[in-house]
Amino acid sequence: MTTAEEPKLVEHTVPTSLGPISVTEAGDGPALVMLHGGGPGADGIANYAQNLPALAAHHRVILPDQPGFGRSYRPTEQDLDERSITDITVDALLQALDALHIERFHLLGNSLGGAAALATALAVPERVEKLVLMAPGGGWLPFGPTPTEGQKAMFRYYNGEGPTVKKMRDFVRVMTAEPKRWENTVQARYEASLEASHTAFYHAYNAAFAKRHGMDPLWQRVHRIKAPTLLLWGRDDRTITLDGAQLMLKQIRDVQLHVFGNCGHWVQLERQPEFERLVIDFLEEA
Repeated sequence: MTTAEEPKLVEHTVPTSLGPISVTEAGDGPALVMLHGGGPGADGIANYAQNLPALAAHHRVILPDQPGFGRSYRPTEQDLDERSITDITVDALLQALDALHIERFHLLGNSLGGAAALATALAVPERVEKLVLMAPGGGWLPFGPTPTEGQKAMFRYYNGEGPTVKKMRDFVRVMTAEPKRWENTVQARYEASLEASHTAFYHAYNAAFAKRHGMDPLWQRVHRIKAPTLLLWGRDDRTITLDGAQLMLKQIRDVQLHVFGNCGHWVQLERQPEFERLVIDFLEEA
C-alpha cells in the first residue's frame, strides 16, 4: 500500500470586516472547506493534519481557523451577545472564501464546525456542492439528558483552577472511544489551549452558550438542505450522541449515514483510513 506524500501547506491571513481569519491550504482540485470542532486548543491543522495527505491528493483543502480559535480573531462578549458563534463563523467564512475567490465548494464540519457547515449550506445553498457532517452541533436534537458528558467536560476545562494536563487527559477520554491510543496528543492539545486570548474567548463563549441554551436550533431547518449530504458518526460519541442523527436522516432529502463502532467524537482521527476513503468516494461520485 502506497502512502500519500505530505502536502505543501500554504498559510494566509485573510482580512474580513469582523477581523482576520487564518487559513491553511493544501493540494489542488475542487475546493474542500473543512471546519474544525470547538474543543480547547482546537484549530484547522490540529484537527485535520493527519487527513491532509489523503484528501489533498484529490482536493484543494481549505482549513480556516474559526473565529475564536487558532490564529483567527477573537469575538468579544458583545459580539457573542449580538450573534451566535455560528452566525459569526458563517459571516467570516463566506467573506474569507470570497477573498480567496472560491465560489463553489464542498463543505465538511465536525461538532461546532458541523453547526457552521449546516448554517452555511442553509445560507448559500447555491455555493455548497456536497456536505459532510460529523456529529454536527445544532442539527442534532438530543433524546437523552443535556448537557452531555462531553459538553460538561468542555465547560469544566477552563473553569475552577483552569486548564491542567489532567483535565485535558479527561477531555480526550470523553472525546474518544479508546483514549489510550491518543495519549500522545494530550500534551500538545493542553499547550495549545493555554493561549491567553483563546482562554478569554472560551469564557465568553461558554457564557453565551449558556445564555442561548445551547447551539442554534438548526435542526428546525435541516429539511431545507439541498446539497447531497454524508453523515459520519461514532456510535460511542458522548458529546453529540448518535440518537440525534435520526432527525437529520429523516429530514435531509439526499442523505446517507455511516456509523463507526468503537468510535467517539473524533471520527477523522479515531477511524482515519475509513473516514478518508468515505469522504473521497462521496465527493467524487457523479
